[in-house]
Amino acid sequence: MSGGPDNAGVARRAAAAAIDAEGTDEAEWRRARLPDSLPPMALPSGPVVVVAAHPDDEVLGFGGCISALVHTGVAVHTVCLSDGEASHGPSLPSARALLAARRRRELAAALGELGRLPAPVHVGLPDTALAEYEDQARMAIGEVLQAVGATVCVAPWEGDLHSDHEAAGRAAQRAARDSSVSAWSYPVWMWHWARPNDLRVPWHRTAVVELPEAAAVRKKAAVARFTSQLEPRAGHIGPVLPPEEMAHHTRTFETVIR
Repeated sequence: MSGGPDNAGVARRAAAAAIDAEGTDEAEWRRARLPDSLPPMALPSGPVVVVAAHPDDEVLGFGGCISALVHTGVAVHTVCLSDGEASHGPSLPSARALLAARRRRELAAALGELGRLPAPVHVGLPDTALAEYEDQARMAIGEVLQAVGATVCVAPWEGDLHSDHEAAGRAAQRAARDSSVSAWSYPVWMWHWARPNDLRVPWHRTAVVELPEAAAVRKKAAVARFTSQLEPRAGHIGPVLPPEEMAHHTRTFETVIR
């Protein structure tokens, strides 16, 4: 049964409430012992294209794997669909432009921490509106998949509840099908709103990639580069990524949904 505009609005508000609510403590995830309960996943042989909705998604969700791949000689290319200019809420166009430029610089620095990577492809679609530009995102991702001869496309999980992440995931899945490329997904906000054994999560399609110690260390250094997201915002508003959220993204393993 398809939902109309009213149902879509209710779903969006429910998703926003879940992301804004107090999240699941990392201690609860540790008790779940995911590396013991989920199957292991080997990294692909490449080339690999990693898609992000905003500058930082690819590092938060898949940065350790990116680093491990690069340091074993696998070609990794990144595509960032938006510049994340809306992360600090409503603001003047000039302020958004400054934040967009800052976030591009942060991403370049973060990727540099992970290893020797090509410069990211910045598509420049509007932050918080990727669902309205899904076809453009699909085409941009597809062009990169074809250009580099990708074997795997990795993107945000299309069930992550953040509308931009979900749109990026759908666009990547469609582009991968168009190019006969395998598609993997990585969760970002799922660790915040879900809980172990949460029925909303496709655990039967989820696997764990254990990170080499050096890759986990490099990922932590990369994450620290996103200062715009780690520092308190104006008006006494907390950071986009507070310490309790970052605990989900500095583990010794990462997960993929296939």
